[in-house]
Amino acid sequence: MIKVAFLLRSLDCGGAERQLVNLVKAVDKKIFNISIVYLYSGGVLEKELRESNVKLISLEKRGRWHNLSFFLHLIRQLKSLNPDILHSYLGVPNLLTILLKPLFYSTKIIWGIRASNVDLNRYDWLSRLVFQLQCFLSHFADLIIVNSNAGLVYHQTHGFPVNKMVVIPNGIDTGRFKPDQEARNSIRREWGISEEQILIGLVGRLDPMKDHPTFLRAAALLCQERRDVFFVCVGGGSGSYAEELYQLADELGISEQVIWAGTRSDMPKVQNALDIATLSSYGEGFPNVVGEAMACGVPCVVTDVGDAAWIVGDTGIVVPPKNPELFKKAIEILIELITEGKSPREFTRERIINNCSRQQLVVKTESILLEQVYGCIPKNTTRNSQ
Repeated sequence: MIKVAFLLRSLDCGGAERQLVNLVKAVDKKIFNISIVYLYSGGVLEKELRESNVKLISLEKRGRWHNLSFFLHLIRQLKSLNPDILHSYLGVPNLLTILLKPLFYSTKIIWGIRASNVDLNRYDWLSRLVFQLQCFLSHFADLIIVNSNAGLVYHQTHGFPVNKMVVIPNGIDTGRFKPDQEARNSIRREWGISEEQILIGLVGRLDPMKDHPTFLRAAALLCQERRDVFFVCVGGGSGSYAEELYQLADELGISEQVIWAGTRSDMPKVQNALDIATLSSYGEGFPNVVGEAMACGVPCVVTDVGDAAWIVGDTGIVVPPKNPELFKKAIEILIELITEGKSPREFTRERIINNCSRQQLVVKTESILLEQVYGCIPKNTTRNSQ
């Protein structure tokens, strides 16, 4: 049995974390012994994973500068696991694996990269340093998995080794994310939205890269023309940046039209509540939230970042980043289709089933893990991706 330890920051309900949950719940437990080691405890996905046959190890990190004792604790935990593969997700965990490599020389190190076109000027000095260190140290990883073709190109141009990179698109759990009228009614009642009103959503952490200001400015333009539209922002974030967004909504005069829902663990219900889902980011890899909304039959307006345009195909509308006017016009087009009863809900879900299933994610990842340990895929260990 192959022992795989995943290392990540937390089990909060982010895109990377959700993909990890989708993966580890579905991998073949007869072949892979899975452990998840995470820096910060208390994430909303902990409970879901505890119900699976997966070992969870929280390192109980106490803030940014709790380093030496935390690192020693990490070493002890990994020595007890003795993994064949250490698979990290995102910046700091990726860097930690390189520090650990001399102590675990027989363990294969796999990095997980989840973004593209990151505007580092919008982040603090530590985030910029982490990215620069990843560029410098990426050659020491045995393999680097990116979740989008856009992410592959972006990181290669920043010095990541071409011969060590592979693309595995995210997988959407279409059994969990599916049309559900009862869930739709429940959430809309909670938020005070009638069936006659149009609810437009942006799901994503309150982070500069998600570009909530473009979403809010497009909302303000739309509110100048109609009063039957409401907007919801789903996701948590830092207090200071959140306050900036609340203030911007107030300055735009749309505070009464915008719902700040915070972090939610019932995302299938949330997605079903929407009439239109949006992505206003200026940098993404494979935005899970778009695929999840589409799996629920919700049409999308997305910015042309990462693989978002490929995900929606001809079921939604793609606009350039940082353009509130075009963003607003795209939303208007979908509203018109909805009011005319022409919303492509079934076609939207079908595209995700055909192109972005969880099964494809699992099969491709299992193959990669087997190749890392054995150098090839042993017979009788493969399964069909269909």
